[in-house]
Amino acid sequence: MKLVELYQNVNPAIAGTEITAVTDDSRKIIKDCIYVCVKGERFDGHSVAAQALEQGAAAVVVERDLGLGERQILVADSRACYGELCAAWFDHPERKMRFIGVTGTNGKTTITTVIKHILTANGHKVGLIGTIQNEIGDEIVHTNNTTPMTFELMALYDRMYKSGCDVVVMEVSSFGLVQKRIGTTHFDVAVFTNLTQDHLDYHKTMDAYYEAKRMLFDICDTAIINTEDDYGKRLFSEISCKKYSVGTAADYSYATESITAAGTAFTLAAPDGTHPIRMHMTGGFNVANASAAYAACAALGLGAQDILPPLERCTGVKGRCEIIPTGRDFSVICDYAHTPDAIENILENVKLCTEGRLICLFGCGGNRDKTKRPLMAQAAAKFADRLIVTSDNPRDEEPDAIIADILEGLAGSAIPVDTVADRRDAIFHAVRTAQTGDVIVLAGKGHEDYQIFENNRTVHFDEREIVAEALAALA
Repeated sequence: MKLVELYQNVNPAIAGTEITAVTDDSRKIIKDCIYVCVKGERFDGHSVAAQALEQGAAAVVVERDLGLGERQILVADSRACYGELCAAWFDHPERKMRFIGVTGTNGKTTITTVIKHILTANGHKVGLIGTIQNEIGDEIVHTNNTTPMTFELMALYDRMYKSGCDVVVMEVSSFGLVQKRIGTTHFDVAVFTNLTQDHLDYHKTMDAYYEAKRMLFDICDTAIINTEDDYGKRLFSEISCKKYSVGTAADYSYATESITAAGTAFTLAAPDGTHPIRMHMTGGFNVANASAAYAACAALGLGAQDILPPLERCTGVKGRCEIIPTGRDFSVICDYAHTPDAIENILENVKLCTEGRLICLFGCGGNRDKTKRPLMAQAAAKFADRLIVTSDNPRDEEPDAIIADILEGLAGSAIPVDTVADRRDAIFHAVRTAQTGDVIVLAGKGHEDYQIFENNRTVHFDEREIVAEALAALA
């Protein structure tokens, strides 16, 4: 592909050069590639621009004049330019499919999964991009990031299109938006779930975190907003695209009727009518998630007769309020809750169908936002009857030091607390001490089947397997 076919505003002397690759990674520079100089937190690609040309790059994209002559392409925003180049490299797959983006702190994975389930049931081949995994129809594709890096994302789009996908449902992270990983993607529908404290080690303030999420709604046709959330209300008032609210008094208004371990009954009053819904997913938060999924599918053009049957059949997502069978007189639920708001939501909802004690086992990740650790403890203590504080992914921090940070949030609290640093031992302890009617919530890991320790050492760790081992040890 000639350089001018990728980017028109180039020096005529190099416009006809056949380009071999597009990259923003200085380790991947090859002869006749385009190297895009991006300034990151720790490394500025501009520092190796001249070296890239010496290594054979056909051109370098820069944000400031480095005096590199005709092989220098000067742009206002190299990240944005990189997104344009990557999209052009794959012949713009983002223009050939319809896109639904879901952003927010909690609920993204459930909503995208439910939307994919509904669309698939209606004959669409759907690509899914998310936290747990990426999917091309029924094919599972491994992921390292909620929103893949720009080149990898466009390559994934290309695979999806060539495999027959006509719709892509995507979790859009704040990192992906701020770092412009989504390139030139435009969304037919964008969904906002909520905003609670997370990733402040990166964004620094809640307002900056909100502004990152808000970026999605400048590149969509229709917005679906949870206006039960304060930031959702703010967003709904600020955006100018076509928009619908979701909440207890909204364009899509839901009223919960019953919640059991087996599922939830609610009524959804939508612009197309009022619908009684009986779904297999449990919890009040899943009423909000299901309602947002309904609204998103309606915005894409589906009717109630298309949406309701698959919505009611959907069983949810692995690691999201997932019941782990015990065969005993107590229950175990696995959930990904790893923010104060998420842990409060899961416990509040599980409490409604708990006959005995509600026991919450949780930890906090190492090398991540330390300020939320005591807040996690405070949130868990609101509804749990007993806490077991343990590890999550300690990474390069000492588990006991993380636990000490968590326990600061329980100063003055009378709730019983056990501290067991080894998470496997903690699960054994929870199962061993469970009584009739108790519900144990294992919070934080959810779908993850690993733990991360120092120097990024990863070990297999599946809580379903460990619960089974703990149950076997009771015999």
